[in-house]
Amino acid sequence: MSSTETDLRPILIAGPTASGKSALAMAIAEQVGGTIVNADSMQVYRELRILTARPTPADEARVPHALYGFVPAQEAYSAGRFVRDAAEAIAGAQAQGRRPIVVGGTGLYFKALLEGLSPVPEIDEDVRAHWRAEAARRGAEAMHAELAARDEVMAGRLQSADTQRIVRALEVLESTGRSLAEWQTLKGAPVLNEAETVRLVVRVDRAELHSRADARFAAMMREGAADEAKALSEMQLDAGLPAMRAIGVRPLIGVWRGEISVEEAVAASQAETRQYIKRQETWLKSHMISWVTVQTKYMESSLREIFAFIHR
Repeated sequence: MSSTETDLRPILIAGPTASGKSALAMAIAEQVGGTIVNADSMQVYRELRILTARPTPADEARVPHALYGFVPAQEAYSAGRFVRDAAEAIAGAQAQGRRPIVVGGTGLYFKALLEGLSPVPEIDEDVRAHWRAEAARRGAEAMHAELAARDEVMAGRLQSADTQRIVRALEVLESTGRSLAEWQTLKGAPVLNEAETVRLVVRVDRAELHSRADARFAAMMREGAADEAKALSEMQLDAGLPAMRAIGVRPLIGVWRGEISVEEAVAASQAETRQYIKRQETWLKSHMISWVTVQTKYMESSLREIFAFIHR
């Protein structure tokens, strides 16, 4: 690349929650003239700014952001929809001469961008509603038995307590007439050419990460997380919707219902966060071996190294 050309290669930043990846994305965006594109499956929801640690209005005023808080909680946002939205956001940023910086903790979203998704057709909404209602009425074990009777292959791949994926398999089978296992053998086209991206993965010591996450949830409580959960509860949404499964939502709704104390809800939410971090780190270690590791604990020195790397 000549000195007169603008480098618009997308920068991908993945990492577990509370790792500092959003602050890193902001620092890079300000230095390279970037647009930050969300790759977190919960930060898309409009009603969950505090509980999902979405960028603040001040952050959004500093640099352009895309795909944050634009989906109502009544909707179930999918990886397939993300691929389409992210492709548009990335192309839009580049058309404006801005460098896309895709940041988040949802590993599947990065996999979808770089490898493509199986081309499963859109599921009929009546079918989706039916199986969600069945799951709420019958429970996970019964739904797994239902799947085993209809699709032995998919049932064998899923744990009996994994309601979300069991329901997904049943929806696909009924709506398309084909097993999800069959669809998964087909590959869609990737949005990005991996060789034309800069890929960074943020690593933080586990104990430090847990400490940061605990402190962040305490800060969320001071900022009004309980009221945010109450407002979501008052919408009377299907409990199976993704927004209702955001960390902290169920425990805090329990507080408003008089089922548990605030202290118990905070402890439950912090424990849930630690479990989520463990799952994220497992994904990162398995799928992002070739990505460049960044230690945000040493942000100043890391930034110097990152800028040297991305400007190569």
